Amino acid sequence: MFVQYVTNMLSRYLPVFIILSLLAEIFGTVGGFGSSVFFVPVANFFLEFQSVLGITALYHVSSNLTKIAFFRKGIDKKVILTLGVPAVLFVIIGGFISKYIDPTILTYSLGIFLVVLSLLFLIFKKLAVKPTTKNAVAGGVLSGLSAGVLGTGGAIRGITLAAFKMNKDKFIATSAIIDLGVDVSRTVVYYFNGYIKIELLYLIPILIVVGILGTWIGKLILNKMSQEQFRYIVLFLILGIGLASIISNL
Repeated sequence: MFVQYVTNMLSRYLPVFIILSLLAEIFGTVGGFGSSVFFVPVANFFLEFQSVLGITALYHVSSNLTKIAFFRKGIDKKVILTLGVPAVLFVIIGGFISKYIDPTILTYSLGIFLVVLSLLFLIFKKLAVKPTTKNAVAGGVLSGLSAGVLGTGGAIRGITLAAFKMNKDKFIATSAIIDLGVDVSRTVVYYFNGYIKIELLYLIPILIVVGILGTWIGKLILNKMSQEQFRYIVLFLILGIGLASIISNL
């Protein structure tokens, strides 16, 4: 009965859901850390949390393939290994334990962490995370665990990648490749957890189109920006994500 109720409500507000999903993809592309940081809070208004995790993983696979196609010239192989491998390993762990941890508590914790960290970088402009292997591994572990449990770890990955001062194309392409590995891994885990509902699979073709269109629009916006503007947009978006994560649970 509950699944039927959720499905009916989503069908009723489908145009609103599509528009908000498109905005999430645009912002995720501009920010460089993927759409899930925006899509998860949006989808959570329409679906119960476990279904949000399942649909986000499937949607994000196609979304990241699109980003790789658009930004394929910029890839940092070393960062993919040092940040990406830990992220993939820990998203599997996070996906398994997501059944046993209260996501509300973790959402609050993530929100507070992102708000504090983004404000530090905005206020203390010369503050920087060192681009070391140790920091890349730590960022991969935290972003992977967060993605598995909460459905989104892109903001943490974005903060880590920002330390390496990549240009826009390299930042987005590297992030998308890491995210693709994360999404494929957690999709399998979520499937066995029962998070992927057959009743909601009709959304996937719609979201694929949304992902392609949103990435294309985001790339057009990025072409008009300087590197410094891009950096500030990333930080302000991360701040907004943190605040939204806190407010949505009040």
